[in-house]
Amino acid sequence: MDLSLDETQELFRRTARDFAARELAPHVREWDRAEAYDPDVLRSLAEVGFLGLTLPAEYGGTPSDQVAYCLVLEELGAVDSAIRGVISVNVGLVGKTLVAWGDPDQQAEFLPGMCDGSRIACFALTEPGSGSDPASLRTTARRDGGDWILDGQKTFITNGIRAGVALVFARTGEGRRGITAFLVPTDAPGFERRKIDGKLGLRAQDTAELFFDGVRVPDAYRLGEVGRGLAVALSALNRGRMSVAAGCVGIARGAFEAALAYAKERTQFGRPIASFQLVQEHLAEMAVDVETARLVTWRVASMFDRGEEVTIESSIAKYHASEAAIRVADRAVQVHGGYGYIDEYPVGKFLRDARVMTLYEGTSEIQKLIIGRHLTGVSAFT
Repeated sequence: MDLSLDETQELFRRTARDFAARELAPHVREWDRAEAYDPDVLRSLAEVGFLGLTLPAEYGGTPSDQVAYCLVLEELGAVDSAIRGVISVNVGLVGKTLVAWGDPDQQAEFLPGMCDGSRIACFALTEPGSGSDPASLRTTARRDGGDWILDGQKTFITNGIRAGVALVFARTGEGRRGITAFLVPTDAPGFERRKIDGKLGLRAQDTAELFFDGVRVPDAYRLGEVGRGLAVALSALNRGRMSVAAGCVGIARGAFEAALAYAKERTQFGRPIASFQLVQEHLAEMAVDVETARLVTWRVASMFDRGEEVTIESSIAKYHASEAAIRVADRAVQVHGGYGYIDEYPVGKFLRDARVMTLYEGTSEIQKLIIGRHLTGVSAFT
């Protein structure tokens, strides 16, 4: 894999770094404490083109390759992964899935609002009783003439409060072939949502429970064939895991850079703590984790750009990068000592934000089983 970046990719990276410094960094602590971000940031993300990254220009998107996409998510994640998550879901889980599975009418109706921020999207798969086993979901969709009637509940849905459209997976039959995907406008009668507060990390991120009580959806909003919803969901997660991995690289890099700067400035026993061997050990292991997480993520992005199958590679990237982010952020807190434990310094937030990365869009345990199935030819899921 060519590890050099071209001029366009470098431009995306610089633009994202400048944006994060200008639009996110001054507000990170305030938003984290308030458990909410300023909704005006959505307009700013749209104006710079980040809400439409990789999506078709004809719908207001910002065409780019997947490496550039990952560079943007790394830069945002290095400052505030709560905002990075808005893009990961709007683009990585929903936008790219709509391009892959949607018809021209669906794309023309929903993609422009997703790109300009007026109708961002959420991905509604997880339920209170259905997380790692999406095939067991219980939300239902039944035919009623030319419409479908949805009933059920979803939880832990990023962008759920502000979303204008939800990509919802509902049961239309029995078994794994009995799930169908729908594009559901959130202003539909019977649709309700409730904000989830009190999270350990990504506190500013908009996370919600969704409720469907007789929500009527026209068949024209069905995404893909009836009974093919699980395939739609799994293809979306393949793309989404790359987004999460890129965000984890950002968290790890942000924590590492903060620890490195602090170690050079902080003095104990009459000299900077960066001169102590055990502190250098922390910093060296952090640097290795950042670099390896970035490389496995870029490999997935490059494979996507070449149109190659990436199921295993995306699981490897997501697993390694999320675990690496926790290790790096934890070491960053250790380097900071007691100061790392208060939110006047950023490393505590990096650690809190990193912790969920091993849980959503497939836990680390699920990633190991996917990788193990590939290595052995034996599925541990059945």
